[in-house]
Amino acid sequence: MSKAQKSPDEMSFLEHLEALRWHLVRAAIAIVFMGLIAFLQPAILFDVLIFGPKEPDFVTYRMFCEGSQALGIKEVFCFDEMPFQILNTKMAGQFSTHIWVSFLAGIIFAFPYLFWEIWRFIKPGLKESERAYSRGVIFFSSLLFAGGVLFGYFLIVPLSVQFLGSYQISAQITNLIDLSSFISTVTSVTLACGILFELPIIVYFLSKTGIITPEMMRTYRKHALVVILILAAVITPPDLSSQVLVAVPVLILYEISIRVSKVVNKKAKLNKQAQS
Repeated sequence: MSKAQKSPDEMSFLEHLEALRWHLVRAAIAIVFMGLIAFLQPAILFDVLIFGPKEPDFVTYRMFCEGSQALGIKEVFCFDEMPFQILNTKMAGQFSTHIWVSFLAGIIFAFPYLFWEIWRFIKPGLKESERAYSRGVIFFSSLLFAGGVLFGYFLIVPLSVQFLGSYQISAQITNLIDLSSFISTVTSVTLACGILFELPIIVYFLSKTGIITPEMMRTYRKHALVVILILAAVITPPDLSSQVLVAVPVLILYEISIRVSKVVNKKAKLNKQAQS
């Protein structure tokens, strides 16, 4: 029997490593391919996407401006220009930034395929009933990740850029922000939100392995709230509104994750009863 025909139970540890290696190779090729496409489109990647949140006419600022005008409150997001400039202070700064941002873009755009490769490696080790319960996992994981990325990019990133870029301790100081610092803020917040939104999927797999239970998640709900608030404080600017904007959807996802864990545990118990 060839390696391709062997079941997971018949494969040796080295054969499992070989299979994992090829999944990782294909995932790496997908990242490089999508990253190369992004690299060849610098105008879209940087002028439209990366530097979009520093423009006064960015969609988020327009919405907040119109909202503040409708409510008759202070027009915090109505402004003509950002009070800072982005500078490159290193010889190879722009080139290395181009490569790094293209790589991150490759990860984001190739994420559904990356998760599919991971799933192809895990799936053969599952029972037939477990595979049936896991249908749609790739779709929902990709949907959650995309939702987190969009949430971070269109809401948290503009708040971070506007707050940190316009913050002044003295009128005598001009904000000249380093290119790498600006890029780091945009990419880290966007990716962090995408990963945080994967919470229900992570809970699903941890519940499948029996590591966590819905009872455990309910017991440590208050502890989870503290952790979520800390994470929100880390990835957002130091103002309460941004932290709340991140914390609220993650808390909602935590409650959804409890339901996910409950369903997984219930089905596991039914399977055990059917087998006994």
